[in-house]
Amino acid sequence: MIASIPYPNIDPVIFSIGPVAIRWYGLAYVAGFVVAGFLLRSLVRRWKIDLSDDDVIDIILLAVVGLIVGARLGYVIAYGVGSYWDDPLSIFALWDGGMSFHGGLAGIMLAGAWIAHRKGITALRLFDLGAVGAPIGLFLGRIANFINGELWGRETSVPWGIVFPNAPTAVPRHPSQLYEALLEGLVLFIVLFALSRKGREDGFIIGWFLTLYAVFRITVEFFREPDTQLGFILGPVTMGQLLSVPMFLIGAWLVWRAIRAGKRKAGTDEEAATTGG
Repeated sequence: MIASIPYPNIDPVIFSIGPVAIRWYGLAYVAGFVVAGFLLRSLVRRWKIDLSDDDVIDIILLAVVGLIVGARLGYVIAYGVGSYWDDPLSIFALWDGGMSFHGGLAGIMLAGAWIAHRKGITALRLFDLGAVGAPIGLFLGRIANFINGELWGRETSVPWGIVFPNAPTAVPRHPSQLYEALLEGLVLFIVLFALSRKGREDGFIIGWFLTLYAVFRITVEFFREPDTQLGFILGPVTMGQLLSVPMFLIGAWLVWRAIRAGKRKAGTDEEAATTGG
């Protein structure tokens, strides 16, 4: 018999008052945005960006709207496989689950571009600010996925395999939610926070966020069970991997663009210093 670690069976509902239930998943969203908001406020002051505390609150609130709308629409379009056409009102049933990270990212960036224009800063600079705090929400969200017993991994014989009660077969599986929490959450935050403490051109940090997230997501998808309604898309490729490819390409381009801009700026400064001397 293959050894496995017992699933903790944590109740997804923290507490309920009548018909209102407070869930770990919802708390993860709230906590992620609150912590990211404080971090954003700190970075605004350190980077000397002309944004007030009220501006930061506006940005966070709009990011919440962009995330929820984008994540839900992204799931409906990419993972719904037409099922929502039979019952369009079920699109609004967020409590039934079904959120796409890639859709949420698109929603946040669209909202961010709009509010950056309103606040008088470049969109890439605002994206850089948001990218530093984003892994916190990703970490908490993946932990909540684990508590919900969803998005489990593929069957495995590794000693840390877990038998998820909601999985179709009672066999040990990779705790892929925890893999993602570690890579997309903790590791990504450490890298981006370190980058945020150094000089950088606009777009450098969001570029690394997109690039590293794509690499981590594509890697973990090899251990994560594909969505039941979709399965594999192209051979062994999953939808999550497919959607991460353009993220990687855009992120790598932004990093290259920022590095080139930094070198060009350094060359201009050196030329000016030489001319002035």
